[in-house]
Amino acid sequence: MNNDDLEWQSRTLGGVSPRLVTMLVERGEVELLIQAASERGEWFCAQAAARELSRTGEVERALDVLKPFIEAGWNRARWEGAEVLLEAGRVQQALDAVRPDEEGLASEWLCHDFAELLAKAGRLDEAITVLKPHLNREWILSTLVELTQNQGRDEQVLKLIAPRAQRARSARGEERWSLSPSNAQDLQAQVLERAGRVDEAVRILGADIAAGHFVVQNTLIAYAELLRRHGRVEELRVLGTGEHAGETLAYYARALEDDGQADEAEAVLRHFIAAAEYPDRFRWPLIELLDRRGRIEEAVEVGRPTFDYHDACLFEAIIHLLHEAGRLDDALALLDERSADFVEEHPSWFSSNRIWLLREAGRHEEALAYAGTLPPDMYGLTVSKAWILEEMGRLEEALALLRADTELRPSEVAELLIRHGRAAEAIAGMPSLAEQHAASRRRDAATQAHRGPNDPPF
Repeated sequence: MNNDDLEWQSRTLGGVSPRLVTMLVERGEVELLIQAASERGEWFCAQAAARELSRTGEVERALDVLKPFIEAGWNRARWEGAEVLLEAGRVQQALDAVRPDEEGLASEWLCHDFAELLAKAGRLDEAITVLKPHLNREWILSTLVELTQNQGRDEQVLKLIAPRAQRARSARGEERWSLSPSNAQDLQAQVLERAGRVDEAVRILGADIAAGHFVVQNTLIAYAELLRRHGRVEELRVLGTGEHAGETLAYYARALEDDGQADEAEAVLRHFIAAAEYPDRFRWPLIELLDRRGRIEEAVEVGRPTFDYHDACLFEAIIHLLHEAGRLDDALALLDERSADFVEEHPSWFSSNRIWLLREAGRHEEALAYAGTLPPDMYGLTVSKAWILEEMGRLEEALALLRADTELRPSEVAELLIRHGRAAEAIAGMPSLAEQHAASRRRDAATQAHRGPNDPPF
């Protein structure tokens, strides 16, 4: 077992990936996961096996699966072991296994993870204490709010948030661009809301918005969502049709629809599309509204003016909308309306979507024939063809096609085998973690060798 290989696996989702592991768990292949962890040093297999064993009360077996990884110095295994111990009620042992030392307490990441463990153990006061030195980080402040949900600590949390919210609303000039935590006002309103003080949340956040005393756009969205949740349609009208319409009109329109005023919602969206300097930001809310009302042809027409845009293009979204509605022929017709220039500019996207829609429509022979007209090195083509062959019942052809493409990850073959009940064969046929890591290094080196002197590193 090699920490470098484990780090590579964790970073790239290589080896037996989380997707494959999920498929194995769903099929009850826990023993195969244990075997892969033991014999191949596969971390994601070990992690999933330990969780499944812990869930069924096999605590010692779960810990045994993790033990070699812990002994190898893989820190994620230590934390996973602590979760197993905690689940078994061995609280102090779990906490002692991962308790940060003085140096560790300076790490926001370690403190975040330890605070979560403390909260699960019912030691919320200790969790808050661990988080306190790092509350000027947005994600840590969010963690504080999440961990204290429904725990009777809202007043304590509000006291911790208040000075940070005040600093955010007081920020001016250059300070606005670097201020942290920039989400303090949003979180203050969230905690006030869950404490039952909705009017106070609306008043405070509304005053900040009206005065322009906020740092990030997310604060606008938080206010709009707060108003919509509580049916404050008039406040939303002021917000959604004013200077912040670009960010918040959609919330006002949805509130009108929720209030039984769908026609008014449609009218206000169409007005902004017709009158605004940058109207395309308002098209998608109208498309969604029309789709909910069963007027999908009109929804398509609302999006059509953007289909050839480089930015704010709604073509892909419309294709997926038609797919969800079962209108596959209509989606294909829209694709085939695209100009030769469009296809030339987006060859991989166009082709993969056309194959996908033909396959979804059950037109497998046509999809396979179309795929055969495309350049064989087109990104994703081999996998798309294999999917078609699989759905046509030609499994061995699909496997041969995938195995012949040396650029594909081994997980593509493994996934197909697992889907067809051949899980042991799937794992046995994969290269070892070390071999996959070595192959990845060779690919990276080859890519780097082909870069020009002025090319960016990534």
